[in-house]
Amino acid sequence: MVYRKLGKTGFSVSDIGYGAWGIGGKQWLGGEDTESLRALRRAIDLGLNFIDTALAYGDGHSERLVGQVVRQTGHKIYVATKVPPKNRLWPARPGIGIEEVFPYHYIVECAEESLRNLATESIDLLQLHVWNPEWIQRDEWRSAFGDLKRSGKVQAVGVSINDHAPDSALELIRTGLIDTVQVIYNIFDQTPENNLFPLCQKENIGVLARVPLDEGSLTGHVDENTVFPPGDFREWYFRGDRKRQVAERVAALARDLGPGASLPETALRFCVSNPAVSTVIPGMRDVRHVESNLALSDQGTLPAEVMGLLKRHAWDRNFYS
Repeated sequence: MVYRKLGKTGFSVSDIGYGAWGIGGKQWLGGEDTESLRALRRAIDLGLNFIDTALAYGDGHSERLVGQVVRQTGHKIYVATKVPPKNRLWPARPGIGIEEVFPYHYIVECAEESLRNLATESIDLLQLHVWNPEWIQRDEWRSAFGDLKRSGKVQAVGVSINDHAPDSALELIRTGLIDTVQVIYNIFDQTPENNLFPLCQKENIGVLARVPLDEGSLTGHVDENTVFPPGDFREWYFRGDRKRQVAERVAALARDLGPGASLPETALRFCVSNPAVSTVIPGMRDVRHVESNLALSDQGTLPAEVMGLLKRHAWDRNFYS
């Protein structure tokens, strides 16, 4: 397993982390807690030491599963979690004030609830689950983050940037008041490379690359005949003719990569091939996916010619809208 520094936090984290949204059991259907716990334990056995969860993932269920496993582990596992927007609107909407989304006392109360769910001494990384650059000068988030760090309840702070909007956090990074950003970065959405990643490297900001498999499309297993369980998040994400669009884009990508190339392997290695990325956090709900994903850490970055080929497959679209 390869480890990288998480920006100025000084944390040494596995370059492949664990995205724990899917084990929350509310929006990603079909999983079972027993298998989720087995997957978490297997990931740690293989050297993974960074887990990203959130209070909103199953209303704390994901945090409780993560905390159960972390407390049983004999060495340090870094856990990141997130404060959900009070108005429960993802992404943050322009024109809505921070007092409706992240008032000071609400941020503190959510951090304390996450601590109870995790049952750990402190939170390694606390993130706001959405961000609006209109809030940049407001005291609510500044004071809450500062007070939580000074109290020792939180070690580092950051934000999860709105979907497909990496530049919305540039001014925030320049304040020097956050330690990390979490951003969508994958073969289809390469926009963080333009402005966000260079600034993160300059300011020593840790980068969590989320949605590396584009909610499953970059596994190559989504086509027009794919059926998701009713109520599953992916049923909404791939609504309308989106499965057809995805299948066409993925087929073109597979043709360019040539026979024998693994799409999920290529997608994950694409993310860790960028030196700005501290860790990539694919969702993993079973042991099989844990073992296949973590095996990629030791394979290194992709060759320059493959990275050049993948540049041609950037796709400007937002399926979250």
